[in-house]
Amino acid sequence: MIESGRPRLRRRNGRGRLVRLSPVILTIVIASLAYATPPEMAFSRLLPAAPALAAAMWPVLPTVLLGTVCLLLMIGLSLVFPDLGTWWTAAGIIAVTVAAAYGSHVRLQRERTLFQVRLVADAAQQVVLSPMPRRFGNIEIESLYLAAAAEARIGGDFYEVVDTPYGVRLLIGDVRGKGLPAVGAAAAIVNAFREAAYGETDLVDVARRLDASSTRYNAAFPPDGPMERFATALLVEIPHEGRRIGILNCGHPPPLLLNRRELRVLEPATPSPLLSLAELIGDHYTTDTFDFAPGDLLLLYTDGIAEARARDGEFFPLAAWMRRQPPTPPRELLAALHGDLLRYTRGRLDDDIAALAVRLREP
Repeated sequence: MIESGRPRLRRRNGRGRLVRLSPVILTIVIASLAYATPPEMAFSRLLPAAPALAAAMWPVLPTVLLGTVCLLLMIGLSLVFPDLGTWWTAAGIIAVTVAAAYGSHVRLQRERTLFQVRLVADAAQQVVLSPMPRRFGNIEIESLYLAAAAEARIGGDFYEVVDTPYGVRLLIGDVRGKGLPAVGAAAAIVNAFREAAYGETDLVDVARRLDASSTRYNAAFPPDGPMERFATALLVEIPHEGRRIGILNCGHPPPLLLNRRELRVLEPATPSPLLSLAELIGDHYTTDTFDFAPGDLLLLYTDGIAEARARDGEFFPLAAWMRRQPPTPPRELLAALHGDLLRYTRGRLDDDIAALAVRLREP
């Protein structure tokens, strides 16, 4: 992955430098055409386009300097071609340069504001999606997060993994909605899980703590519109010594378990209520247990993966894709999933996605 990305990075940097130099290239091309062609063609009248283009990518001072160069070039061309209409074009260069300098100043201010907003988004991401160790004893874990929008850093999807006296406990889920309210609801659930996972011996009690935290957050910050804000969640407990895992599913897509090319969809026997809905439909949570042998691969994911669509509207065939995967470390599995998702959707994700891949190493 790292090695194959370096040539692409160099090509991308080369294209970026070429784009940044495009105002200079445009100036040279226009001046050359103005000098090499008859005065009647008047290519010199295009010189104001160069500082206008520079305003889109350069700071104020280089933009003004390029406008000055264009003005000097226009004066030089007037010495070679006296009937070139120098003063009209020179006035146009001055006017466009002044406007371009102001436009560059406004653009830089907006970029600084966007940079500050992204710093805040990064801080929020550290709260909801904090970095996690890749190993917990003989358990390997890797995470994946992709935002639907290229500018976004985080959405309503969340996950967490903690090592507790009762085993390694995992959480993955998805808050209904988008934007900062969804991020806040996700943070409330994740923070509650970090505390409850250590303090509660049973996953059912952990789920009740998450529901209570989510309900309190929604009461303090009511959702906009008539629809209630709720969250799906999946809790997994992997005991340190055992080879069976416990799964409590609160309306979340069921995890996939790959064992020697045999794929199991770990559906709950009795679905548990979604978070924030226990007061309406009761808090009857149930935990299912499944075999989890060394070498098995467990994939937890949000609905953004299962509902990713190709251009023809077909959903991403996650189960069939998982069945084709060879025995591989979690990091390689999620790297392959990442690449295949982007290829399948042509880089157009309709929803945020999150995933956790877990493997029990051989003793």
